[in-house]
Amino acid sequence: MIMQYIKHPSCIILAVSPANADLANSDALQLARLADPDGSRTIGVITKLDIMDRGTDARNFLLGNVIPLKFGYVGVVNRSQEDINFNRSVQDALAFEEKFFSTLPAYNGLAHCCGVPQLAKKLNMILLKHITNMLPGLKTRINAQLVAVAKEHAAYGDTVESAAGQGVQLLNILRKYFSAFSSMVEGKNRVSTDKLSGGARVHYIFQSIFVKSLEEIDPCKSITDDDVRTTIQNSGGPKGAMFLPEVPFEILVRKQIGRLLDPSLQCAQFIYDELIKISHGCLITELQKFPVLKKRMSEVVCSFLRDGLRPAETMITHIIEMEMDYINTSHPSFVGGTKVVELAKHEVLPPKTSTSLSGHKDGTIVGSEIQLTAERSQKSRAVFARDATRRATSEQASMEAGTSLTGGSQIRNSQVGGNSSSKLPSIIPLKEPPITLKPSETEQDATEVAIVKELIKSYYDIVRKSIEDAIPKAVMHFLVNHTKRDLHNFLIRKLYRENLLNELMRETDEVLIRRQRIQEMLEILKQAHRTLEEFPIEADNIEKGYNLTEHATGLSKIHGVSGDSTNGIYTSSPNCYPPHQASHMVL
Repeated sequence: MIMQYIKHPSCIILAVSPANADLANSDALQLARLADPDGSRTIGVITKLDIMDRGTDARNFLLGNVIPLKFGYVGVVNRSQEDINFNRSVQDALAFEEKFFSTLPAYNGLAHCCGVPQLAKKLNMILLKHITNMLPGLKTRINAQLVAVAKEHAAYGDTVESAAGQGVQLLNILRKYFSAFSSMVEGKNRVSTDKLSGGARVHYIFQSIFVKSLEEIDPCKSITDDDVRTTIQNSGGPKGAMFLPEVPFEILVRKQIGRLLDPSLQCAQFIYDELIKISHGCLITELQKFPVLKKRMSEVVCSFLRDGLRPAETMITHIIEMEMDYINTSHPSFVGGTKVVELAKHEVLPPKTSTSLSGHKDGTIVGSEIQLTAERSQKSRAVFARDATRRATSEQASMEAGTSLTGGSQIRNSQVGGNSSSKLPSIIPLKEPPITLKPSETEQDATEVAIVKELIKSYYDIVRKSIEDAIPKAVMHFLVNHTKRDLHNFLIRKLYRENLLNELMRETDEVLIRRQRIQEMLEILKQAHRTLEEFPIEADNIEKGYNLTEHATGLSKIHGVSGDSTNGIYTSSPNCYPPHQASHMVL
């Protein structure tokens, strides 16, 4: 139990030991050494000096030669049990003590550390100096605690029982909640230095997640050459296409634009989640004491944000559908005509191969066809090319027809001049078409495929930039800014109702108990602060008014005992000690 007190650095230890025991192994000194190893805040008191064994004394202990202490030792002679039984007065005991120390040669020159009056003075001066030294830090700690407790008390507020008071309190909470929410979204609240929060996270989702993800998408990565080639040939129908039509480009580019819908909706959902997190971080302390109100507010805010998310998602869907419904090939940034042909030619034929073939006939034909395609595409907004598939098919049919005619002539000749019993086949069998047909591939198809892909990339980039700009605007308008504009009024409409006030503003028992304790603690700290502010003045008065001769132990002067001994060895005058001036501390 003693260690709980003396272990604190601000505690002064008074170690009292009897002189008729083993002082070196005193329990008081041993216990004090555990709490104060260097002896910087321990005062040694040695009692029963008058009953020590003959020939022994405590001079070495009083001089600090055995166990040194910073504040030293004081020897005293108290009343014995016999003195108490015979009702010996304290004044007589003090007179006996002074006579004892003045007449015993072992204690010559130790007047400053012998006697109850010197102990009283030492304790008074040490305690006064110690308190003065500890006063600035103590004031600082009390002021800090006072500010913290006052802040917590203000957060809890006073108990409100009337309906009007509860209504005012509810409106103040809703106003503070909305203000905190708006400040966090706009970045005007307490700015964190270790992580992004509030509106900064919304900006990060727009720019570093949504926009960056769209820029990393390759629109032609999921489109194979067979897909383009099949779309081109399917768009020609039963007649086939003499030139490259616009339909394949529009079909494929719409498909790629439609892929932008999912990430756009995900972006809106991410912003919704962030707003939910922001709402949970607002007014945590104020709402902690109203659990019902906290739950209802959370439900109302989530409902409000969901209502704002739905029109945002609808608008996003309309934006994507508008881009799919009208393919604006007249856009100034759209790459078409001669430029796209050149890009396709470099895509199909490397520069060296194109140069080496420029002097040959085939190369001339290919260059002429590409140039013709470029000129016609400038007029029709599509790039045209010869249908190599139909040409190859017609040549093959002509060759088969010639073979059939030659075979028929030979058969007829053999019938006329040969055996008349030979039979002529009456039906020419054809192979049935397979269930799944794949388009044939020609050299011209490679150029057409490259042209379509270049057109898709060009127009997709235009749409992507438009989506990157439009989607964040739609989310901000229908969700974020809508919340900043209308959340406060929505909370009032849903929660500020007379029949709900008692339920919403009901505090828990823990809150009521905590408020009472905080009020008590606040009063204690205020009283302590006032006491510390007055203490330096009182300390000066105590020190200036202390006179050991007249008030050695708080009693009047003992008659018959002189302040100075006859031989000048023992003196009780405090003149040898400079007066201590306590300083006034202003916090």
